[in-house]
Amino acid sequence: MHKFKILKTEKGEFRVQFVYNAEVMVWSENYAAKASAKNCVESIKKNAPGAATVDLSKDETGSGYRFEIVESKDGQHFVRFKASNGETMVRSETYASKASAKNCVESVKKNAPDAPVEDDSAATS
Repeated sequence: MHKFKILKTEKGEFRVQFVYNAEVMVWSENYAAKASAKNCVESIKKNAPGAATVDLSKDETGSGYRFEIVESKDGQHFVRFKASNGETMVRSETYASKASAKNCVESVKKNAPDAPVEDDSAATS
């Protein structure tokens, strides 16, 4: 089952994760306010399904809300979802294959809009 989780860090900040079963697919930076983490979730739910996918390893470019497939220095790939202002909202782990990164993008696009939100911020992670 796909879901969003809002977690509280040891420093009292908030982080968003998009999870499938027990696997964290993408996660956000830390936010000072829980409201910012909630805004991140709502923005992904609203904007991910129609967002373009840009393969930076092929020198593709994009603007607006978009998924970027990025090649890391060791030849693996990861995904980041960028807001229309160019800020990274969430990123994934690195994958050995680009196909796995593309699967991550498609899963977020398909499953994020209807995913429930679990607020775990009452407990520290």
